[in-house]
Amino acid sequence: MIEWTTIENAPRILLVAELTPALGDRFQPTGFADLGAAQYTRPDGKEMLLVESAQSVANHLERTCLDGDGPDLTPELKGLPYVVATLSGAGDSVRTSSLIEAHRIGSPYFLHNKDFKDKLAKEMKYNPKRLLDWKTIYATLFKYDPNSLLHGVFLSLLEGGRVRAPRAVTGFIEAEDARKAISGGVKNSPVDPKGELQAAEADAGEKGVYSNVPYSRVEFTAGKIRAYFNIDLALIRGYGLPAEAYRFLVGLALLKIRRFLDGQLRLRTACDLRLIGDVRAAAPKGFVVPDAIVLLSGVQSAIVECRALFAEPSVTEFITQVKIVKGKKGEGEASGEVK
Repeated sequence: MIEWTTIENAPRILLVAELTPALGDRFQPTGFADLGAAQYTRPDGKEMLLVESAQSVANHLERTCLDGDGPDLTPELKGLPYVVATLSGAGDSVRTSSLIEAHRIGSPYFLHNKDFKDKLAKEMKYNPKRLLDWKTIYATLFKYDPNSLLHGVFLSLLEGGRVRAPRAVTGFIEAEDARKAISGGVKNSPVDPKGELQAAEADAGEKGVYSNVPYSRVEFTAGKIRAYFNIDLALIRGYGLPAEAYRFLVGLALLKIRRFLDGQLRLRTACDLRLIGDVRAAAPKGFVVPDAIVLLSGVQSAIVECRALFAEPSVTEFITQVKIVKGKKGEGEASGEVK
């Protein structure tokens, strides 16, 4: 069981986990298109490396509760609310949900559905020209998509864009005493090593991809690799939700962290990590993270306790009409009716 008395007055739960490459010493960190690997130097001179960003860890945590790759929830968490939209009007229908959308319940596929948007705004008592009733807003978010309160949400498509909530659970992975491990290779073309041939229907930009192409590769070694997690208890208490909702959110956050660390920590092709020992609490002192079975049982019980606070049915489904706007890549229009 979760030691609720240990965290009763704590502002946050801070967790640390020691990791190591599953095989060998090298690993591939996260990279950014305009920066490459995120290296930095600590004030004490230690060379540091960001292995996994807060954004990426949030994605991993959300994935721990999906049925496969989604868009639906794993059956063992049945009753936990989320929103599903079936996108219709641009070929085959596609289902998406607030569990997999980047903006969660704030996705345009949900808020460009007028019926659902109006329903959400009414229940939030949202008025862009008046003071916001945050307690009612948080209760409404909890009703339809509690994961939005854990992982953050910005309802930019509500008039004024005033409704937002920061992440209540965050995580990242860092490497200490990081050193480059430089290697390379070559992509061989047994048919055309010089790259003189090209498929007749290929674009001009493909020139050269058929030849032998040498490349460099940068991986890293490190003295230590650590995963860090922060569950903001003060923020969750600040939502003003009933005690059973507080226990549910904290329990779900801990379950996601435990599943992430206990699962396959292969973050990318050449970044396969494993946990050393067990996750420990840096704060509050004496707090112990239960195992996944205990946490799952607690969350299942909390779902039952929170039933009156959740939407009925727990999965809110509707159809959103979409269309392809040619010549404006990435832009589209959506509308629809709740069914």
